Amino acid sequence: MALPNDIVLRPRFKFEINSSNETILKVFEGMNTSEKEFIVSRIDDHVFIKFPKKEQHFWSPQLHLEINEETSHKAIVHGLFGPSPTVWTMFMFFHFIVAALCLGFGVWAYTNANLGNDYAIQLFASLFMIILWFILYFAGRLGRAKGKPEMHRLNNFMKETLSAYR
Repeated sequence: MALPNDIVLRPRFKFEINSSNETILKVFEGMNTSEKEFIVSRIDDHVFIKFPKKEQHFWSPQLHLEINEETSHKAIVHGLFGPSPTVWTMFMFFHFIVAALCLGFGVWAYTNANLGNDYAIQLFASLFMIILWFILYFAGRLGRAKGKPEMHRLNNFMKETLSAYR
């Protein structure tokens, strides 16, 4: 699975399939009862494929498929690999807090500099937030690397399910 951009933390893909979206959705919905290696759930045009709780770790990915109808005999599958929504929300919350603190410390340092006061502590704190942001980014990259074999398993399951249908 080649990624178009190595910076991306949540890889995406898109392809067309010669079938109606409802037929494909029913195939995945039927896998929910027969499949033991993955948990497959469907909500409207969305299919979520993830690992059972006993096999999951903090960075375990899940595959989110959105299957849209192009024509009556053609559908477009949009896929997104990512961590569980709880982990992703927590990660984005940390990024937001670090960015807000960096901006706050930067404004505080600028104000102190214009007033002629000492601003070394605020400047250090702002630079520390930038370093912390890089640490968060590389932690996300390490998490993606740890979940990459599982991403391949999810991708292979999706491809096998779709090829068995054709």
